[in-house]
Amino acid sequence: MLHPEMPDTPPAATSAPRTVLNVGCGPRAISIIGTVFPVEGWRELRLDINPKADPDIVASMTDMTAVADGSIDAVWSSHNLEHLDPHEVPLALREFLRVLRPGGCLLLAVPDLQAVARRIAADHIDEPLYQSGAGPVFPLDVVYGFGPALAAGDRFMAHRTGFTPRMLETALRDIGFGPVIIWRLEEAYELRVRAYRPPAPANALDSAAWDFPTA
Repeated sequence: MLHPEMPDTPPAATSAPRTVLNVGCGPRAISIIGTVFPVEGWRELRLDINPKADPDIVASMTDMTAVADGSIDAVWSSHNLEHLDPHEVPLALREFLRVLRPGGCLLLAVPDLQAVARRIAADHIDEPLYQSGAGPVFPLDVVYGFGPALAAGDRFMAHRTGFTPRMLETALRDIGFGPVIIWRLEEAYELRVRAYRPPAPANALDSAAWDFPTA
């Protein structure tokens, strides 16, 4: 289900402590607690394939056997799936579903290839799309991976697949997620997803953006 751009609001705090699995967490200095997720009521479990990121768990998102079945309340995966080969994407999505408790929520972000393709088709390939904390981001950075990071030898940053809203929703539903809500963050050339391991909360479709309801 593709929605118009939805507001970027953080999840509401709950009384019971909950665990969010931060997949592809990056450096320890970067935390989603206190930014996307409130400090109260949440703890972060950090997973990354790169040991230099000093994660709690060193693992690929395609094999997260160190995380128990149904032990996670929310999975956060921001700009990770595009680093996989196409045949690996279902493996990662299946792992996300496995570790979530019933009613748990997946929060996912990937590049919006359709939006970037329009810029390329209009011959703006050498013009920056936006400014990031690491510098300007160009269309080819979104398609193939961030150029400066690749030039510095970080091959983990290479992009090997991409998504449209339709194919992403299909992939998630085929694995067993539902409902699946997708919207565009236009200024970041980004697709954002909120999807649930069934049974989803009764008001799952009433909530906007990252403000996901929990059972």
